[in-house]
Amino acid sequence: MILNAKFVHTNLIAKDWHTLARFYQDVFGCTPVLPERDLSGPKLEAGTGIPGARLQGMHLRLPGFAADGPTLEIFQYAEPVPGSTPAVNEPGFAHIAFSVPSVVDARAQVLAAGGTPVGEVVNTTISNGATVTWCYVRDPEGNIVELQAWS
Repeated sequence: MILNAKFVHTNLIAKDWHTLARFYQDVFGCTPVLPERDLSGPKLEAGTGIPGARLQGMHLRLPGFAADGPTLEIFQYAEPVPGSTPAVNEPGFAHIAFSVPSVVDARAQVLAAGGTPVGEVVNTTISNGATVTWCYVRDPEGNIVELQAWS
């Protein structure tokens, strides 16, 4: 190991950070990690390489972890660059995944909360005989989320 590293967070840039943070709290049980962020100024500009950068947002503790566990960092820039809807097979970071008791029930909850389907619920058996039930969905802003349950 080259670095003595510890995973800290994954960042998600939102169109409406309040609404997206509420979605992840309501559907997946993520919990806010205060304080909320409202950042601007020369250091943010230098760090991001964006002149006039300003962002707001918050961290959400991911479910299943202690108080020092990783977070989902949801930020919204004051002047976002238009983006395209991510594809499942697009190179780069593709999705986040949540383990759930029932993929069918979790999918229904995501869709009821404003998410959209990507594909169908499927079962896959891997080489050691374990089976995973899984599907991809999109959150209300189009980001891909995997729902999975192992047996």
